[in-house]
Amino acid sequence: MVMLVELADVTRVWAVGAVFGEAERLRLLHQALAERLQAGDKLIYLGNYLGHGPAIVATVDEVLQFQHRVTAEGPLAAGDVVHLRGAQEEMWAKLLQIQWAMQPDETFRWMMANGADATLRAYGGEAASATSKFRAGVLVTARWTTELREKFQAHQGHDPFLHRLASAAAAGPQGLLFVSAGLDPKRPLAKQNDRFWWGSSAFAEIDSPYEGYRLVVRGYDRERKGVVFGDFAASIDGGCGFGGTLAAVCFAADGEVLDRIEV
Repeated sequence: MVMLVELADVTRVWAVGAVFGEAERLRLLHQALAERLQAGDKLIYLGNYLGHGPAIVATVDEVLQFQHRVTAEGPLAAGDVVHLRGAQEEMWAKLLQIQWAMQPDETFRWMMANGADATLRAYGGEAASATSKFRAGVLVTARWTTELREKFQAHQGHDPFLHRLASAAAAGPQGLLFVSAGLDPKRPLAKQNDRFWWGSSAFAEIDSPYEGYRLVVRGYDRERKGVVFGDFAASIDGGCGFGGTLAAVCFAADGEVLDRIEV
């Protein structure tokens, strides 16, 4: 099911690319962003807070603390800040209920090879004994995921944060569409499903307004081509988590780039 957040009264939108557990880069970006946010701005994080990086718990804490700071003290209202779900958050949510997977051992190995190993360690889990749990059956695996979920929930605000993440965000009617890793331009918005987190090779081929949106903006490019602006699509992945920068870009309602931060 697609959870689309629709933002009204949009004049400027700040979008933050994939973070991948780089808490210090995020803190530095927030410092710069705090000086540039204006009343009425919208702030959208494009997913992938978890995975790969060295400071995942601290990253989520920083996201939550900054949201509180800019909404409680100004200049933003509570509804001006939106957080999207990325592939890493999707994997983590699935890992916490992996006892229901058709092939939990195979699914787990794939997750570990795609960045979720860092998230597992960050929340007090360890991969070495997991396989034996899966082989022991659903009940043993369920006990393992229950213990892991309890460790996750011990971090204040992290579990509610995971469960309120949106699939995509639209800034104004027929304005800008924000997604995590991309979409398939041949599919309608309601049918994108996991393409929001895993992306599509066809994203770069968007050559006209998708469903009328002036610009589609994503925060993660699996090919890591950097921050790229096209006529109808943009990627703002500076390579954070893989030796690159963390990027935030400010867009006008018509898609014009007004400002840019990279740390």
